Amino acid sequence: MSHTPAQSSAPGTTDAAELSGFVEVDTLAGRVRGRWRPTIRSEGDATGGRGAERSAAFLGIPFAEAPVGELRFAAPVPKAPWAGVLDALEFAPTAQRGDPGVTLIPEPSVPGESTLNVNVFTPSPEAPVEGEGLPVLVWIHGGGYFAGSPASAWYDGRNFNRDGVVTVTISYRLGFDGFGWISDAPGNRGVRDWLLALEWVQQNISAFGGDPSRVTIAGQSAGGGAVLTLLGMEAAQHLFHGVYAISGALADVTPARSETFGRALAASAGVEPTRAALSGVSEERILELQKQATELNGPDALNAIIEEGLPLGPTIDGELVLRPTLESIAAGVGASKPLVLGATDDEFTMAFAEAEKKLRWIPKSFMLKKLGMPKERLRPYLAANAEVVAKGTARIAGRFLSDRMFRAAILDVVGARGETPTWLYRFSWPSGRFGFAEHCLDVPFFFDCLDGPAMEPLAGPNPPQSLADEVHAAAVAFIEVGDPGWSTARGTSPVAKVWDTPSFEATGAYDSVLPLR
Repeated sequence: MSHTPAQSSAPGTTDAAELSGFVEVDTLAGRVRGRWRPTIRSEGDATGGRGAERSAAFLGIPFAEAPVGELRFAAPVPKAPWAGVLDALEFAPTAQRGDPGVTLIPEPSVPGESTLNVNVFTPSPEAPVEGEGLPVLVWIHGGGYFAGSPASAWYDGRNFNRDGVVTVTISYRLGFDGFGWISDAPGNRGVRDWLLALEWVQQNISAFGGDPSRVTIAGQSAGGGAVLTLLGMEAAQHLFHGVYAISGALADVTPARSETFGRALAASAGVEPTRAALSGVSEERILELQKQATELNGPDALNAIIEEGLPLGPTIDGELVLRPTLESIAAGVGASKPLVLGATDDEFTMAFAEAEKKLRWIPKSFMLKKLGMPKERLRPYLAANAEVVAKGTARIAGRFLSDRMFRAAILDVVGARGETPTWLYRFSWPSGRFGFAEHCLDVPFFFDCLDGPAMEPLAGPNPPQSLADEVHAAAVAFIEVGDPGWSTARGTSPVAKVWDTPSFEATGAYDSVLPLR
């Protein structure tokens, strides 16, 4: 693959490409034009201030044909070659549609049809002449498998570039278009999008200075569930070499649940559950019906989701996802891949924050039983979480919900992995806005982007840069050498890194979850 002569200069030097702001790279499908930007330094960053001073961004490179028309409910088709130079200067269309409103992570929607694309951030956009390229991070965004977008300033890879890591963010089909059951359509279309995007990385990333033999996949929430799904998927093993799962939310939708939901949605649209019939239903109408079918109205509906799982997401189809992910991991699938996983302490406590004053009059035991707490586990759980209990009904309800949806499953993964290299963490630093470590709070620390937009509504004023330096440096170390720098997790009471000010290692850092297992 060729590159412009100006690209052969070392990052940080002054040359024609830097002065013009543009840089070009040849992919297998055609030439793309990106733009140079400066990286952002911080004292004590992962390279001690010795990293690259500039980063090249290539935004919206299509890895597949637009999933519209005959391709709408089909498996993704690799992008056909194009002539000339494709401008990759702006984010491309996203699968998320419309105004998402106020979200914890700013993930804007971009209109358009070509929603299957990648964004590549690199400090050295050229194939290495000698030796290996740079390690690669591939990020899969979250959003419950029905929302979210890679077009977020928080996912900009410039500071991973500063520290010698090429970064790729990918898009994929969401909701019913990505995961809905249709009688004659391939299932797990969103999963197939992940696989094709990762194939694109394998085939093209060396042209951007990356090493296809050192690819770490990472994601948060549904994105964290996505990378765990891929970890347990036989068909994906050749596409990555390490996994970093942040607040991973596994779906593992059963075939029966998926089919029931698909038939019901088609019936609501007044059509048969076939590709031809559903292709005649507008995207807007499908999204409207999907929203109606997945609305959470009160604790009972929420508890049903916790017990039965999400209706839209990676499905156990017997083709790609052969069995529940935990069973696959316990059977040794992905055992050669190092894994980091963890969660914030209070992922979903925000769900009760606005009603905190009202909930203080509701007995804690009544609230927890309403959320699905088994009677025989109530007393030991309250005893194991005495510190949270003292903060009121809203806080213990939020902790219980966080444990059921995230933290207990994390211990299940650690147990399933046995002796394979696994590292566990807790993100415990309390947000200056909410007073606890809520869902998504750790993402800007991972990307070292505390100067990014919409930070104060999530983290409060002046979140600690020193903690971002620590979290980000550990991520860089893991991506580079497969070890984040603390003790591995094993057994029922594993050691974990507790991210806080100060951070520390602790054996049994998740022991408060054990009464639920």
